[in-house]
Amino acid sequence: QVQLVESGGGLVQAGGSLRLSCAASGTIFSINTMGWYRQDRQAPGKQRELVAVITSGGSTNYADSVKGRFTISRDNAKNTMYLQMNSLKPEDTAVYYCNARVTVVVGLTNNYWGQGTQVTVSS
Repeated sequence: QVQLVESGGGLVQAGGSLRLSCAASGTIFSINTMGWYRQDRQAPGKQRELVAVITSGGSTNYADSVKGRFTISRDNAKNTMYLQMNSLKPEDTAVYYCNARVTVVVGLTNNYWGQGTQVTVSS
């Protein structure tokens, strides 16, 4: 089994910064694409949305709403991914989830989610 554990969420004022971490552990042969998603629990019916993704080679892609403010990175040696969030806005408030496509053994790749970490930005 593979576990993804997020950390680094919290309460911050608008304009502030937070750094999220996602550590993967368990039976891991390799980790392919990793990503951060978010869901605003206070908005009924709102779907979980992509924030940023990063490939094993370091290629990145961002949602338009966070470009220029958020930076995704990963440390492959530590099986850990990060999200540096700067210039935070109240609309960034959400539960942030870590996602990873993990090859457990050769020929078996599964998709995993973390439990989520709350980010709250006050105005």
